[in-house]
Amino acid sequence: MTQSMRRTSAEPLVDPAEYQILGPDGTLREPSGTAVDDEVLLEGMRWMLLSRAFDVRATALQRQGRVGVVSPASGQEASVVASALAFDPRTDWLVPQYRELPAYLIWGLPLENVFHNLTGRPLLGRIPDHVKMLPTQVAIAAQLPHAAGLAWGLKIQKRDGVVLTYFGDGASSEGDFHEACNLAGVTRSPVVFFLQNNQWAISTPRQLQSAARYLADRAAGYGFPGQVVDGNDFLAVHEVTKQAVQRARSGQGPTLIEAITYRLSFHNTTDDPSRYQDPALLEAAKANDPIDRLQSYLCHRGLWDAGSHAEAVAAAEARIDQAVATVAKAARPEPQELFDNIFAQLTPTQRRQRQELLDRVRE
Repeated sequence: MTQSMRRTSAEPLVDPAEYQILGPDGTLREPSGTAVDDEVLLEGMRWMLLSRAFDVRATALQRQGRVGVVSPASGQEASVVASALAFDPRTDWLVPQYRELPAYLIWGLPLENVFHNLTGRPLLGRIPDHVKMLPTQVAIAAQLPHAAGLAWGLKIQKRDGVVLTYFGDGASSEGDFHEACNLAGVTRSPVVFFLQNNQWAISTPRQLQSAARYLADRAAGYGFPGQVVDGNDFLAVHEVTKQAVQRARSGQGPTLIEAITYRLSFHNTTDDPSRYQDPALLEAAKANDPIDRLQSYLCHRGLWDAGSHAEAVAAAEARIDQAVATVAKAARPEPQELFDNIFAQLTPTQRRQRQELLDRVRE
């Protein structure tokens, strides 16, 4: 990314104000209130604080060489948590990308398993059989056809399930995105495509990715609705996603949701955003922190205070401490584990490669 390609304005790419329920100062834009239950708001607050605490700890552990590459969700917590809480993990499926830690946990993936995977222990980090979640996907947009196919399969089998899949603005430029949307639209499959527009495809800014005003407008070309929402507004994200889930569950097909948010951290721990990001943009985004916004709203309503915050942060830190301690006691992974959990039975080529690896280790 050259200096000339930097975004130099602190103004947001699009103004999501008309898609808000909760203003940046934590007050309702409409005095009529909201349909989101208080228990959902409080649960969401705790999940977001856990996510932020995880990002801090995991990044520190990565800098110490104790875990692998980390992709923080900082700044995007409301988008992830509010959308995930609109689903039922008992019947619905999660097809993630790699920046949705709180959604993994909401679906039932143990935090220890997350750390096992970050420390190279694939067997200990596998998704439990009862958790309706596909593995994280680093190849950009490659999970989207899987999500469309999974949703189509649920429809064919007449199962009461809806699929949630996450991806970023950069992924919406990939062919897999268009192919998945086309298939889901034609089959009217029960899938919610949740696009987290955090303004950056690694170092490529949003305005260099598409001339479209909104990426959600693309949904019309595939025969289903697209909805834009302020991704830092927990209430708006939850209500929009809940409507999309109800639509899918009733047989009306997919929805594309574009959540306008901002990445407050690096793309992942191999990235240095200071090389391409205008500092003014980051400072403007920090003033619109989704955690601060929901906290202000809850405090105004008397549902949250300094004591509640301290208790939630302490609980998050304790949970992370326990997971890190558990993983520290785990046995070192064996080289042949690279071939486990690929297929139910290894192919002849994989068996040969596994044996070659074991022979080299013995040598």
